[in-house]
Order: sequence, then C-alpha cells, then structure tokens
Amino acid sequence: MMRGKRMLWLLSPVILSFLLTIFTAVQSVAADVSEGSTGIAPIALSTLLVAEEAAGKKPEINSSTVKQDNKQGDLPATATSKKNTEELELEQDIMEKALESVNESQKSWVNGDIEEALGALDDAYAILLETDGDADIVRQKDDLRLLISKKILSIYTSRQTVTKGRRSEVPLVMNSEVEREIRSFQTVEREYFLNSYQRSAFFRPAVLAALKQAGLPEELSWLPLVESGFKVRALSSARALGMWQFIPSTGYKYGLSRDEWIDERMDVEKSTQAAIGYMKDLHDMFGDWLTVLAAYNCGEGRMMRVISGQHIEYLDRFWDLYKKLPKETARYVPRFLATLHIIKDPQKYGFNLEVPLESRPTYAYDTVKTTRTMNLCDIASSLGVSDEQLAILNAELRLNKTPDREYGLKLPTAFLDKFAQVKDEIPLAEKPRQSETKRLATIRYKVKRGETLSSIARRYGTTPNAIRKENRFLGKRNVKAGQRLVIVLRGAKLAKITEHSTEKSVAANSQFSYKVKKGDTLHSLAQRFDTSVAEIKKNNNIKGSLLRIGQTLKLDKKASAESASGKKA
Repeated sequence: MMRGKRMLWLLSPVILSFLLTIFTAVQSVAADVSEGSTGIAPIALSTLLVAEEAAGKKPEINSSTVKQDNKQGDLPATATSKKNTEELELEQDIMEKALESVNESQKSWVNGDIEEALGALDDAYAILLETDGDADIVRQKDDLRLLISKKILSIYTSRQTVTKGRRSEVPLVMNSEVEREIRSFQTVEREYFLNSYQRSAFFRPAVLAALKQAGLPEELSWLPLVESGFKVRALSSARALGMWQFIPSTGYKYGLSRDEWIDERMDVEKSTQAAIGYMKDLHDMFGDWLTVLAAYNCGEGRMMRVISGQHIEYLDRFWDLYKKLPKETARYVPRFLATLHIIKDPQKYGFNLEVPLESRPTYAYDTVKTTRTMNLCDIASSLGVSDEQLAILNAELRLNKTPDREYGLKLPTAFLDKFAQVKDEIPLAEKPRQSETKRLATIRYKVKRGETLSSIARRYGTTPNAIRKENRFLGKRNVKAGQRLVIVLRGAKLAKITEHSTEKSVAANSQFSYKVKKGDTLHSLAQRFDTSVAEIKKNNNIKGSLLRIGQTLKLDKKASAESASGKKA
C-alpha cells in the first residue's frame, strides 16, 4: 500500500518539479507579508538540502535542522500554551521517527541498496500520515513531504539512467504466466523453439557482442527468438520486419533506411544497433527491463497510456500493468522469461540443447564495393557458396539483387580474391520494372451505403484480397458504411485516374491552415473536417492530445470539401 502512496509523488517528474517551485515561491511570499517580518525569508529545509547537494555534499538530516527551521514559524505563545503538551510531544516523536527513516534511506542509497532506500522513504511517508496537521509542526510536515518526494524522484532518476554495468539486470521471474509459456514451448511450440535455437547459432554471437559493447543485459540476445525465431526476413501482420521486428516508422527513427533496393530492417547488424538504441531510450523512460520489453512490443505510447490510467495504489512495473496490456504484449514478456529459463536449465524442462548445433558457418564476412546490378544467386554460383549463406549476409537486399549504385556487398571470408577474378563474368541482372516500383499510389476511401468489398475492388481495378491486405482490421468481414479504407492503385488504373482528375487531385492533395478556436478539440475537428485524429496529429507533429487556442493546424482540403458536401446533402 505504501508503494502505492509513493506513486502520488512519482506521477510526473515535471509535476514534482513544478510543486517544488510553487512551494518555494509561496514560502517567500508568506515570509514577506507575515506580521513582524524581519525582511529575511526563512530558509526551508528543502532549500537547505538543495543548496548542500549543489555544493557536492551528501545532506545529513536530523531533527535539530527541522526544529531550527521551524522556530521562525512558531505560533504565538498564547496559542501554543493551549495545546495539550502530551499530544504535542507525541507528534514531535512521530516527526523524529519520520526523520530517522529518511536518514536510513539516505544511507541505503549511498550504499547502492535502492530498494531498501525506497522502502525507508515509504516508511517515512507512512509515519508522516499519522500526524494530524497540528499548526505547530505544519512547516516540518510540509518540508518532510517535499523532501521525501524529492528523494524518491532522485532515486528513480538515477535508477533509470543507469543502463551500463551489470549484465544480469533482467529479473528471472517464475510465476503461472511464465510456466504456461514454458509448457507451450515444451509441447505445441517445441519445434519452433528448437528451430529458432538452431538459427541463433549463426546470429547470436554478433548480437551478443553488440549488446556487451553497449552495456545492455546479455539476456536480451535471446529476444529475437521470441520476436522472429531469428529469421531475418520475418514479416508480421503489422508489417514489422526483420529479426528485431521493426515497423517502418520506428525503423526510420533509429536510422534504418528503405528504398526500392534495400530495407535495412533485415540487416542483422544495422537492425541490432537500432534495437539497442530503442531499448536504451525505453529504459530511460521506464527504468524497469520487463516494462521496457513490453513497450518494445506494443510501443512506448501505448505503454504510457496504460500507466497514466493506473489507480494511485498501483506501481508502473510490468506485473502491475499485466492485465491492462494487449493480449500479445501480455504474453510477450512471459514468453521471453520462459525462453531464459529453458536456456539456463534445458534438461530441467526436457530439452537437449547440448547436442551439436546445425552446421552453419559463423556470421563473418568481408566487404567489397560494387556498382553492378547482379543477382545474388549468380554471385553465389560463381563463388561456389550457397545461395542461402550469401542471401543472409546481404539480407537487406529486398530483391536479392545488388543495386545500380555503389554497394558494399558482403562475402564469406576468404572469397575476396575469387570475386575479383570472376566478377566480370557474372551476368548483369535486370533492373526492377518501373511499374512495380514507381507506378504505385494509395488513396483513402470512405465506404458508402450499399457498397461491398467486391464493388469497391472493381471500381479501382484491384481485388478484395488486396484491399484486405492493406486494411487488416477487416479480417474476413465485409465493409460497413463509414469505414475508411486504404486502396493501392497500380499501372493503367492509376494512369487513368491521374489523367481524368489532375485538377481534382491537386486540390485534394493540397492543405489549408486552420487556427484553433476556443472549444476546439482534436476529436471535434476530426468530425468537422471528415478526417481522423491520427491524421491531424500526424500532419501537425502533435504528440499529445491537447490543442492551444490560436495554434495553426494543417488540414487537407479534400477533407474540408467532403465535409462541406456532406453538410449540403
């Protein structure tokens, strides 16, 4: 329960800093206007501690500090004399106990025992709640309350920013959820686990080396087994691609490029570095590796929304959030922990992982620059290596062809000289057809009453299955009036639409500016202009959900036109 109380002070570091600023300002104003003021504002305990820490000192707190701080704020003697002496002494004793707990927390923090330090602050806050707010000690109580919140914030900040050092930071939890995933690997997914483990022999050494260099837990080297089964070309229904399963937007954010020739999400080393960068950022946000893994799966935005919806008696650790997470994410972390348990003691769970791994060459290569467009299979044949080996080393090549520009081709070690001898004999490959790479466009279509998936497909020269592929929320269901679909146009149909609607397309694709007025919200604007909240946020780089009066937004003229026509109808 006390850990839940702690969350009152941890809901937002920004709020805590704001409260500290406001409290200091109020103290200053109160000192200036108080009767009999000497013109010197009283120095609060929290201010003294901040000054000492800024000077590089570890503050030592004792009751005399608080008492001395409170002398200038004592009530008149006439009021104090009316107080029950025993009651006052009891509350002073309570304050003494709270101070002792704060001191114990300080010592534990200095010794590196963070959990003990947080527990002592929990105790201090619990003791503080036992006082009834007597006027004689209200200043002490306020100082202690702010001090405790500041200490908690400092401890969590130091905890979240330390990602280097210890290697076993992922807690190896065992509970019913983890046991269920272990049973799944032992039975229905046994073949998947063994095949993934076999593939890990080729990739994991490179992943492990990168994690060690970055100072991240070595256990994370087994995460691709859960993510993709160590398959470099694994593609999910959400279009997450590669061994680390990056969606396009997150891939771009962490430096993974895509074009008609390459997709670096499939490159082992580049995607591993991107995953390391992403997990470091998530660790800075959440500080707890299991929560980091959950956020890696469902996205930091979703995780923050779940945390913000928590009641005050909950913490923001993974198992406190478990039941509120998406089903896939709720299974994701237990599956990873189940993997670690099996890897750590395979015989206990009925696995024999000590047998020789599948014979595969190690992930080692030499790089040669080339500007010729060649099929990887032709290169492999000329060198006398397997197509699969060369394809895995150059997994980022989307078409299994080297691009028509300078490219660093990866070759198995000791094959550089042979490639130099045969490269001119390797036949040139055909470049991708323009119709496949550039004659492509997408439109957003709002389903009208009476329309079916088949009728929409005929109208735009595509197929119902192609529309379903682009709009996976449909599943096997038919469309409903009002739904918005993404439709891909290709070839002749695209040319025909472009030719007959150039002017309309220009107007539709242009944007206009809208100044936010009082009462406007993202939801109301989305309804008014027949668009979506996500579209408005994307076009205007809005991260939260709040708008400012006078803020200028970019909106699609197409949406405005559709909205206007709808109103006329």
